[in-house]
Amino acid sequence: MTTADPATDLRRCLQDARDVLLMKLDGLSEYDARRPLTPTGTNLLGLVKHLAGAEASYFGETFGRPLPDAQPLWITGAAEPNADLWATPDETREQIVDGYRRACAHADETFDSLPLDTVGQVPWPPYPELTLHRLLVHMIAETHRHVGHADVVRELIDGAVGQRGPDDNLPSRDGDWWAGHRERVERAARAASADDGRLPSNE
Repeated sequence: MTTADPATDLRRCLQDARDVLLMKLDGLSEYDARRPLTPTGTNLLGLVKHLAGAEASYFGETFGRPLPDAQPLWITGAAEPNADLWATPDETREQIVDGYRRACAHADETFDSLPLDTVGQVPWPPYPELTLHRLLVHMIAETHRHVGHADVVRELIDGAVGQRGPDDNLPSRDGDWWAGHRERVERAARAASADDGRLPSNE
């Protein structure tokens, strides 16, 4: 029987999400890495930029150790809403990905040097003081949530799916099988909607 180590378990969960997020950029053109795929503009590189700022803020500024030479990754109170969720033409993919890697490495140094019960001062309301443990749990939840967004966006771009590689956590089936599966789900949705008399929203 192994001894439980909450800090190690939490860090492993966070690192797993970090790795998958960056994998979702593999093989994409500049346009596809940046293109908005939802009405609210969700895009892959913007998700990386946003999470870089979150890591730098929560595990840097909050504990009195700001990330050296930090790019303006997270713009709190910026005049432009959602400024941290998309990449401008002047921001390169390399800058954003490198900024994310540096923010994560800096966060790891915080984890190495402070116990989980250390209290930090979050630099914006409404959570002025939180423990490192609480912020680590929050960052795991936030990163995995955005990795879910990245999963959907990447599939919409080129059909690529899987957590660690092509189809690695999905049934191994060909395109015809998936098309049939999707049609089956669509038929089920239409059959269920017939009961409430409401047409699909796109019709």
